[in-house]
Amino acid sequence: MEPEREGTERHPRKVRESRQAPNKLVGAAEAMKAGWDLEESQPEAKGMSQLHFYRFYLEFGCLRKAFRHKFRLPPPSSDFLADVVGLQTEQRAGDLPKTMEGPLPSNAKAAINLQDDPIIQKYGSKKVGLTRCLLTKEEMRTFHFPLQGFPDCENFLLTKCNGSIADNSPLFGLDCEMCLTSKGRELTRISLVAEGGCCVMDELVKPENKILDYLTSFSGITKKILNPVTTKLKDVQRQLKALLPPDAVLVGHSLDLDLRALKMIHPYVIDTSLLYVREQGRRFKLKFLAKVILGKDIQCPDRLGHDATEDARTILELARYFLKHGPKKVLEQARVEIPLFPFSIVQFSFKAFSPVLTEEMNKRMRIKWTEISTVYAGPFSKNCNLRALKRLFKSFGPVQSMTFVLETRQPHLCIQYEVLEAAQLAIESLDGILVDGICIKVQRPVTELTLDCDTLVNELEGDSENQGSIYLSGVSETFKEQLLQEPRLFLGLEAVILPKDLKSGKQKKYCFLKFKSFGSAQQALNILTGKDWKLKGRHALTPRHLHAWLRGLPPESTRLPGLRVVPPPFEQEALQTLKLDHPKIAAWRWSRKIGKLYNSLCPGTLCLILLPGTKSTHGSLSGLGLMGIKEEEESAGPGLCS
Repeated sequence: MEPEREGTERHPRKVRESRQAPNKLVGAAEAMKAGWDLEESQPEAKGMSQLHFYRFYLEFGCLRKAFRHKFRLPPPSSDFLADVVGLQTEQRAGDLPKTMEGPLPSNAKAAINLQDDPIIQKYGSKKVGLTRCLLTKEEMRTFHFPLQGFPDCENFLLTKCNGSIADNSPLFGLDCEMCLTSKGRELTRISLVAEGGCCVMDELVKPENKILDYLTSFSGITKKILNPVTTKLKDVQRQLKALLPPDAVLVGHSLDLDLRALKMIHPYVIDTSLLYVREQGRRFKLKFLAKVILGKDIQCPDRLGHDATEDARTILELARYFLKHGPKKVLEQARVEIPLFPFSIVQFSFKAFSPVLTEEMNKRMRIKWTEISTVYAGPFSKNCNLRALKRLFKSFGPVQSMTFVLETRQPHLCIQYEVLEAAQLAIESLDGILVDGICIKVQRPVTELTLDCDTLVNELEGDSENQGSIYLSGVSETFKEQLLQEPRLFLGLEAVILPKDLKSGKQKKYCFLKFKSFGSAQQALNILTGKDWKLKGRHALTPRHLHAWLRGLPPESTRLPGLRVVPPPFEQEALQTLKLDHPKIAAWRWSRKIGKLYNSLCPGTLCLILLPGTKSTHGSLSGLGLMGIKEEEESAGPGLCS
């Protein structure tokens, strides 16, 4: 089927099944062998590229917010789509085959050896008792459970449960909901369910600190719900201690987070996320386990947030199922119930950039990034201490150049930073302060490329890849070692990025830290910029793949700040007349189309967006891949891509 034309854009080419789909996830090449109908589609090197994504970053809200994982792609080839779907060389000469009949290859039905399963390796295949499922103290330490004597648990309360544990000890399902406050995550609701499904405790809790985000899509808690609540953390701690018998076993899903929110220590725990753990330590969501193991639907998308009592009851049922049926039965049940999905490809493309426009856009991107990483500061006294000023501005991050501006009545400084975070931190920290009795202003140069800079900075900070990342300046060569010596202060730390000077190989005096969640990142930022560490920092603005891409841009001589860049005639004319085929308009239109497609997908769908690199007279630039899973919670409210 020929795609319809609209202006000079083309509708997406779809490679998708029209027959009954295979009953397991397969690659596109296997799908064709299995007899899927494929629309006629010749792979092309052109289409939306990484250059489109960065040049029109603000237009691609869906791609920025919904796709949490981004990665680099190799420079483009003439057979980009064929490379993606895995066609053999001899199949690339002509069009993709419309259909290829035949059954699913037998080798696609990979047999699973239960003996290699991590659950079987830990528990064996026969039924086990309750005490066998308890986490050991070493396991609790490994998975960051609060433990007595640990420095980050000094103010935690003991549940006083120190009785003798047996296989008939009582189980209690526990689930907590949290909000994000100025001090990190704090408790807003606790539910405790006893065996038989009876809820023995369900309390709303008022956090001690200012609430920044109620996390309503997960917790179901709103400002209206929490306003009249007077119960405090100490009240539920007292109530929980009174309810639990000496030999109580708490069962939770990622229970370490619940106990930390409660600020309590309990010695006997079963964690269902670890009870049903997969290869390489991968854990399933509670919603998934409930469906696959118990055959029940929880956390339904038509309901606002999670029901803590329902979750606690489900957690308890999962533990009881494991104890009743044993590991082998659990795995056999999972193999039968796990839903398997078909595989589809949608190719979006529109009029490719001309070589001239590609070169111009590369230049403008480099200039724009230089300008938004530059600040002007002043006025200063003519007798100011220049050395002290240099030391002050360098404390926010690496400086590429620092010059005096003498065109004004009083001296000003122009500071060009190496990273955007340093410039933003300087503006936020110094704008409006007094220096030698003079109130100085710290701001970016105002050009056509920086007019929407505030909006751009806000959107970069909200980029899904930056949600758990922080930037720090003033780090020493021993910073990493110091950081790793305090693991309990920095829970959820996933990566430490320490840039080095390309010439000398020495570590630079700034870094990026990546955490599992925004709350963990905020807590670490509070600690590291506090009185003990004395670093300067903020939440990250620049995704790692953007750093790499900018380094790959062709070199461009720096223009004088404030000098106007005139767009090439084609772009200038198109912007004035708002032609539909202008790349900016096309990017906006395709972002809308991708958003509609994304919002129409079923929860749990794995989505990949592949933006190929570009070629120019200066060589090839890498592409960008974006990956995300359509979350169930997204359908409970306005879509991320709406």
